[in-house]
Amino acid sequence: MSAIVTLTLNPAIDQTVLLDALVPGAVHRARAVTAHAGGKGVNVACCLADWGLPVTAAGILGADNAGPFDQVLAAKGIADGFVRIPGETRTNLKLLDQRSGETTDINLPGLAVTGADLDAARAALLDRVEAGTRVVLAGSLPGGLPPETYADLTRRLKARGARVVLDASGPALAAALAADVLPDAVKPNRHELEEWAGCPLPGLGAVREAASRLRAQGIPVVVVSLGAEGALFLTERGSVHAHPPATPVTSTVGAGDALVAGLVAALEADLDLAGIARRALAFAAGKLTRAGANLPPRDALDAIARSVRVEPLD
Repeated sequence: MSAIVTLTLNPAIDQTVLLDALVPGAVHRARAVTAHAGGKGVNVACCLADWGLPVTAAGILGADNAGPFDQVLAAKGIADGFVRIPGETRTNLKLLDQRSGETTDINLPGLAVTGADLDAARAALLDRVEAGTRVVLAGSLPGGLPPETYADLTRRLKARGARVVLDASGPALAAALAADVLPDAVKPNRHELEEWAGCPLPGLGAVREAASRLRAQGIPVVVVSLGAEGALFLTERGSVHAHPPATPVTSTVGAGDALVAGLVAALEADLDLAGIARRALAFAAGKLTRAGANLPPRDALDAIARSVRVEPLD
């Protein structure tokens, strides 16, 4: 039984189209097209496997095009905890502007998931969980599932002694943060934190204040990703702002998921607050240099971690 399990209820095959420059309204000639099995929990599992941790990827896949997922799980040695249902997993289009390094996402609708499908995925997940298992609940919910899905899963998982890391957005995140049983760690980005706070958070001070309110609700670890500005990390040990080093960008796709993977790897290693921040930022920066959900070797990640600047905020 893996010590880490990721759950992806709305996975995707990420099709990345490389463009010289993205110009709205123009006709483009693609330089290259690549496809990767994706979805936030899948990406987290891939990064954790690259780091060398045993991990299970669970969730729901369409049986008709599961091949790319089968391949990546086998290639990286990730245990397969997915249930498969009739139909095709969605495809997401990612338009990568080579000039700016920015990616424009076009996320297509997912599978029609029923309550019975969720029951099967939940049973498969809980069968792999015991006291101390760290479970990452990540990504959007497919149509047909209620916003309370992650809140319900968090309650069930924590009743078994699992430690829950949540990376979600919108109503699913709001419902999970309003529940009686809260996750052990959350990783909103600035926009997702603004949605929860109900107001713009234009400066770092406002972001930190909102994150502090979130942690005061009873969530032990709150991480707010800030893109090129790094991330804020708040725990019972204090709060820091971690600044990433200058990094050549191959693809920004999955950088936030890599940060979550680094956070999980750091929590598994019981690092101190500065160590958590450095490892999480190193995973995110290392992923920027690779296409798909892939990390550089450990020694390269350790070197990046040493170059992360950690600024105490207390």
